[in-house]
Amino acid sequence: MKTIVKRLPKVELHLHLDGSVRISTVAELLNISYEEAYLQMVCDKNTHSLTDYLMKFDLPIKVMQTKENLKRVTKELLEDLKKEHVIYVELRFAPSLHTKEGLSQKQVVEAIVEEIREEEGITCNLILCCLRNHLENEKNFETVEVAKSFLNHGVVALDLAGDESKYPTQLFQKLFEKARELGVPYTIHAGEASSYHSILEALRFGAVRIGHGIATIENQGLMNTLKEDKILLEVCPQSNVDTDIVTEKKKHPIKQLFSNVPISINTDNRTVSNITLTEEYEDLMKLFDFTIDDIKTCNLNAIKSSFLNEQEKEKLKKQIEEEYYDATYRS
Repeated sequence: MKTIVKRLPKVELHLHLDGSVRISTVAELLNISYEEAYLQMVCDKNTHSLTDYLMKFDLPIKVMQTKENLKRVTKELLEDLKKEHVIYVELRFAPSLHTKEGLSQKQVVEAIVEEIREEEGITCNLILCCLRNHLENEKNFETVEVAKSFLNHGVVALDLAGDESKYPTQLFQKLFEKARELGVPYTIHAGEASSYHSILEALRFGAVRIGHGIATIENQGLMNTLKEDKILLEVCPQSNVDTDIVTEKKKHPIKQLFSNVPISINTDNRTVSNITLTEEYEDLMKLFDFTIDDIKTCNLNAIKSSFLNEQEKEKLKKQIEEEYYDATYRS
């Protein structure tokens, strides 16, 4: 079964570039040992909250300050994704975090767009993250403008990321008003480190997808709304364990969410959570009796709720239907 899952086509909508950098690359670029880089980049027994989790991004962000390094880590991540047959990914990052050595946000995005256009065998688009700790919002508003300038030319949407428990979604209403004014769609991290009210706020602001959204489970009315309005939850099971939102993976409400609302399965941060998308699906099959058809449904959900145009969606949907049929009936 493990081999079958790895060769099935997959779609990932919630994947952070800076949380998925190869440890060996960071060690090389900073001239430190692999072991030291590993300790600072991967969750361990001392990771007990989203705040702790976010500290694991410090080293990769440190090296992601030049066009050369930005291109390199992007290329390496796409190579890793192709090895497990991820056919489409919406890769997210905050361009404002990569301007410490003189690059502008626009130059940061240009570098990564150039790299994803060169990569064959996988389709990749970018989601630009605004940050919750930028309360002055100047950098965030610049990110919105940059997203607009690259919209449908490598960038497909915006996001709001960061420590939800410290910086509630309601603080960023004007930011999303600006995004709507410019016609830039967005997903929002919500219901991860806060209650279901955060998700309601994100929906009120116009989010068309929800990052994580695990707190949806607290309110049946909200689940009904998400189902009726076809609002997808970008669920990241292992990440929820690592941030101590769920005490252990077998207690994750993933099965109940899957039965009630549209969801996709994601890693969030491959390196920080030390997980691949293949392993996420294997855990769902082992712990929650997910079937190959369930995995197919999650990936079709992802395509439907992606920021691709309809023609591109149909192409990927056809590929998934055909390859899952072959895996199920001809293997």
